Amino acid sequence: MSSPVAPAILAAFLLSAAAVAQTPAPAAAPAPSAPAVSSPAVSTPDSSTSTPSTPAVVKDYDTPAAREARIQWFREAKYGLFIHWGLYSIPAGTWKGQRSPGLGEWIMNRMQVPVAEYEKLAGGFAPVHFDAEAWVQMAVDAGMKYIVITAKHHDGFAMYHSKVSPFNVVDATPWGRDPIKELADACARHHLPFGFYYSQSQDWHERGGAGNDWDFPADAVKDQDGSYDQYLRTKAEPQVRELLTGYGPVCLIWFDTARMMGGERGRRFVDLVRSLQPNTLIDGRLGVPGDYASTGDNAIPARERQGDWEVPATINHTWGYRTDDTDWKAPGDILFKLVDIVSKGGNYLLNIGPMADGVIPQGSVDNLRTVGRWLKVNGEAVYGAGRTPFGEEYGDYAQSLKNRQGEPWFLPLQEWRCTTKPGKLYFTVFHVGGAPRKGADAMFRLPNFKNAIKRAYYLHDPQQTPLPIQPHPEGGRYVDVTRHLNDTMGWVLVVEIEGDTVVKG
Repeated sequence: MSSPVAPAILAAFLLSAAAVAQTPAPAAAPAPSAPAVSSPAVSTPDSSTSTPSTPAVVKDYDTPAAREARIQWFREAKYGLFIHWGLYSIPAGTWKGQRSPGLGEWIMNRMQVPVAEYEKLAGGFAPVHFDAEAWVQMAVDAGMKYIVITAKHHDGFAMYHSKVSPFNVVDATPWGRDPIKELADACARHHLPFGFYYSQSQDWHERGGAGNDWDFPADAVKDQDGSYDQYLRTKAEPQVRELLTGYGPVCLIWFDTARMMGGERGRRFVDLVRSLQPNTLIDGRLGVPGDYASTGDNAIPARERQGDWEVPATINHTWGYRTDDTDWKAPGDILFKLVDIVSKGGNYLLNIGPMADGVIPQGSVDNLRTVGRWLKVNGEAVYGAGRTPFGEEYGDYAQSLKNRQGEPWFLPLQEWRCTTKPGKLYFTVFHVGGAPRKGADAMFRLPNFKNAIKRAYYLHDPQQTPLPIQPHPEGGRYVDVTRHLNDTMGWVLVVEIEGDTVVKG
């Protein structure tokens, strides 16, 4: 069963969504027609549903107060599951006997696969072992509090039943099922917020979509001849509308690679989301400001960062499945990165790449569930936790060592991280310095702060047995942890203080 945190997170999201459902949107005006563009003989969007109406924006949801309300569940969740799954999982990194360089989901681009040839993959997509319930249960077991899946990646293939384009998982494959619908239903049963990745700019399947210059003209030409705008209006925007109207409450839409998406183009997507589901979050890669920032792939800031933000990350070295990449991050590495990110103020969106048959690679499942067992005991230090009030635990910049950009190299420390809640400090400790002997050097030295300490105890101790706190010979205080602990999974020391926030000394 899911922990009590997940229903609370979903309840916060659904409460605001319910209020939206009771607010009728004003009538929408028709959109201007897009210029006609010639295209090769590939499948094209259904003209009966391809021209969207200009969305009617609910202005109340553009206010700072409205944004604060819809972002709250995200701040509580902290840890989400990203899923990259599509036709690219069939070749799985190899095309016609040749290894494709780079990421698994980029094989069409990297190998310059013609559209007509790539389309044939759909005929072999039959994930007979796909089980939405099992996937969601795995996320629950892993301690993840929201799920985001690729509804359409850059290859242009919709992983749901789209009526806008026949190039979708129901109409173009022998399998004929809608995995997005099944996952949405399973997430609802488990009280997990559910969202979509959608590649709004790049679409290598369409004449007007960005990114495909081996079948079609360069992006600069598409930008000028009207075909890019035609693609946005006749495929991308209508498909986003489908996702927002056919799958229940959507916690967020994860847009990506914002090529040519500034100004009015990006704003149309914002207006579309706000008109249909005002409480749906928009990530930081649309091309115009969203509700939170997205860092670069696997890019964790060196120090704490203000605002709401998220690190999208791989569990190995690819997003989409590759047969030659089984270098799964170890549980201790995943956990350290999670706590590190939360201590800096962010969320961790960690990806898995299921195989073409619908099976999630067992190595990634095992490691995620190991982290989940730790979170079941120590999740209080992660879910809804705030930033560190300190900062020295992160390390510092080198005095003379420079990176390739000529900037000072950051030298990280990884002994401990601190997260917070009012009146509580959570020290997740991975290493205690000094030999395993009696004395202050073998104990955990607390950073300097002036607040009186009420008590300290292990988070994993159901009795919350008080641990002795003593003055350190060199100043400050240390906690007698009674044993020398060096653990790649870390252990959590809770220090309760006088006052809600730290007064630094």
